[in-house]
Amino acid sequence: MGATNIKKEKGGGHRRERMNWKIPVSLFFVLYSMITIFLVGETILSSFKTKIELVENLLGFPKAPTMKNYYTVFVEEGFAKYIGNSILLVLLSLILLMLVSSMLAFGMAQYSFRGQKLLQGYFLIGLMMPVQLSILPLYLMLSRIGMINNLPGLALLYAANLSFPFLVFYQFFLQLPKPLLESARIDGAGDFRTFLEIVIPISRPVFATVGLLQFVTIWNDFFLPMVFLPKKNVQTLTLAIYSYTGNFLKNWDKIFAAVTIALVPILIFYFVFSEQIVTGLTAGSTKE
Repeated sequence: MGATNIKKEKGGGHRRERMNWKIPVSLFFVLYSMITIFLVGETILSSFKTKIELVENLLGFPKAPTMKNYYTVFVEEGFAKYIGNSILLVLLSLILLMLVSSMLAFGMAQYSFRGQKLLQGYFLIGLMMPVQLSILPLYLMLSRIGMINNLPGLALLYAANLSFPFLVFYQFFLQLPKPLLESARIDGAGDFRTFLEIVIPISRPVFATVGLLQFVTIWNDFFLPMVFLPKKNVQTLTLAIYSYTGNFLKNWDKIFAAVTIALVPILIFYFVFSEQIVTGLTAGSTKE
């Protein structure tokens, strides 16, 4: 009886300890979410204000909403070209990145070979290495093959940064039902056909997750485009927005409109696919 009471007291103590941790963590995330929503909302509202109203009424709702800032950004400043450059860069990068990382992860998850652990460690180290450390050799390499100021050249660099996509795919592919794959091989399907016809259809959540997270990363990136795309005709949306900051007091009404344009695709993707992101990230974390 005494032992039972002791166990109950210990169990209750652990539960109270977990609850004590959950409360401040939950409050932190609630506060962080509120600040983020406020900043995003304020940016969108400010994009419909004139420069004079921004000075007089920065945090309030626009009294006379105007589309002039968007007209200036799109028509007079030619932002459609920069948006097109960003879209092309994202598409090229994602196609290469998803193809290489998923096929590599599938091969490593299904087969054992000498040096496999070493290769996994290599990708783990890649997560800890900032790209800034290797920027000089990367620049020299692209310069020698004539791919500076070239969107496909920069897409190759993004595709080569496959540590995170590889690890997400790898953890998911480890949980694939082996009888299903073996039955496909018995029916005469090779590895490539098995990957295309069986693995990809049942792996849609993880493909959606990797694709969306990498889309946001590439779409928002500023450092690599700044280094490898100095010419204006190939610049991305982030570089075009940065060009306004040289004279912030003169252009801050246009900055709000340009930033809103950059935010819209990200917000749409997150609202539509947020459930798939969570599903894809957690699908390979537990074993059946």
